[in-house]
Amino acid sequence: MKVSKLLGQRFKNAPSDCVIESHALMMRGGYMKYMANGIYSLFMPTKRITRKIENIIRDEMDKADGQEVMFPVAMPATIWEESGRYNAIGSELARWRDRSGNNMVLGMTHEEAAVHLARDTASSYADYPFMIYQIQTKFRDEPRARGGLIRVREFTMKDAYSFHTSEEDLDRYYDIQFKAYENIFRRAGAKNVIAVKSDSGMMGGNVSHEFMLLSEIGEDTIAICSECGYSANMEAAEVKTENRESHEEPLEKIYTPDCKTIDELAKFMGTDTLSFGKAVVYQRNADDSYVIVFIRGDLDVNETKLRNHLKCEIHPAVITEESGIVAGFIGPVGLTKNATVVLDASLCGIESMVCGANEKDYHYKGINLGRDCGEVKYADVAKIYEGAICPVCGKPHITINRGIEIGNIFKLGTKYTKSMNMTYLDSNGESKNPIMGCYGIGVGRLAASICQESHDGYGPIWPMSIAPWQVEICNLRCDDETVNSTASKLYEELTNAGVEVLYDDRNIRPGAMFADADLFGIPVRIVVSPKTCERSVVEVSFRDKSWKGDIAIDDAVTKIKEIVETELAKYR
Repeated sequence: MKVSKLLGQRFKNAPSDCVIESHALMMRGGYMKYMANGIYSLFMPTKRITRKIENIIRDEMDKADGQEVMFPVAMPATIWEESGRYNAIGSELARWRDRSGNNMVLGMTHEEAAVHLARDTASSYADYPFMIYQIQTKFRDEPRARGGLIRVREFTMKDAYSFHTSEEDLDRYYDIQFKAYENIFRRAGAKNVIAVKSDSGMMGGNVSHEFMLLSEIGEDTIAICSECGYSANMEAAEVKTENRESHEEPLEKIYTPDCKTIDELAKFMGTDTLSFGKAVVYQRNADDSYVIVFIRGDLDVNETKLRNHLKCEIHPAVITEESGIVAGFIGPVGLTKNATVVLDASLCGIESMVCGANEKDYHYKGINLGRDCGEVKYADVAKIYEGAICPVCGKPHITINRGIEIGNIFKLGTKYTKSMNMTYLDSNGESKNPIMGCYGIGVGRLAASICQESHDGYGPIWPMSIAPWQVEICNLRCDDETVNSTASKLYEELTNAGVEVLYDDRNIRPGAMFADADLFGIPVRIVVSPKTCERSVVEVSFRDKSWKGDIAIDDAVTKIKEIVETELAKYR
């Protein structure tokens, strides 16, 4: 490809709303064009990058016995009604009516379509297991589109769905997909990727992992143990608390004027917050009924964990006089019966605790939950924190990091096959629901995340495996017959040798050409100039600045091809 014929412009500055480096560089470098919030057109360089990512994904999915299929983007609402998600998902799901008045949706994910495709076909246990996958355009009416291709509304995604007759077989295949994902990200050149235990969210299922590219600009918060390597998304990280010495004491009501917060109460009583229980109040979205969480005074509630525990959506409470809840002085002893009580696991083992007395300006000292509240059950609904105890190795080495989710895998179970009545006959002739797994990767997000991870102040540094081209030739004097013929011949011979070459044949000053070359981010750069031709060499450099040297013109094609093949081998 010649730059003189390449559609797209490169700019010195990015639009003012590009606050993330990858977004700014891809806008400056002529990779994409903004059309609407979270919706972009992609120029040829990006399309070449994403096609290479797709081919890596296809190769790994095919090795895992995947069958590539294609689901519709537009689907009838009826299959989403079958699964129960048509009404369960909010405005992120784009709903519309066709000209015949039928309710339709735009696919933001394709579990329903996968079950619809397979349910009348895989009717016997002999048809299992199998996996089907697609690489398809999706639309999610994301309210927080940001970061260019990192968080968009319209996107290309690989999603795969496996079907099994036993949990053991799903476990076996889940591990296969886990390894395939590790291979995909390694081959695509993503370096700082970890797999973390995650919350399944709207996808359902009880086991899931997210593959996170560690980055300061990531929207996801990850807990990582620096000692044993344990990792989990903040929404799923288990909180372990240290065992503090605590002795049972008599229950005593104490006057605590104007002490509504834990900090005020701790200061008033001259002690730390670890022996205090605080109340956090929510309401269910469905009926506004109250939910009161009691948690250790120094911890915060993880609302995702709480939603999963309650199996419903919640929101921060508006406490009314009729509720019987005394804001600022809420406690588990003598609490109104009009609320669901959730006791966080951090309170387990505390023999004597300070908490509200459900009376203005009063708290109880010496609360023992087992003694004073009858039978109690605990749930882990706390938010993990820096320096927390690792739930695996038991050491206080949890660190909090940021990451970009670039892939996820879920054990869905029978959530969709049961609701959509997909069955097969087992070896005994009994009707069973297949067990599902699903596996997703955002193609454009992966490309942008790699740009975010691998760039300098001048532009992207694309890995050889997904770079838009492998080599760029910079012709510094296209008006010089010797330089022009040398560069043009090299372009032709390298192309014929199977090397992907971008040839900058424009009559522009060298500084502008090199600035554009940095924005193209191509791994190997060849400079042809009057000076190099005088010495019968070409100047070769790597985009990551790890090497620079001269190669004789007569040896250039052979040597450059060897360099490309050596670099590609690192990603196989």
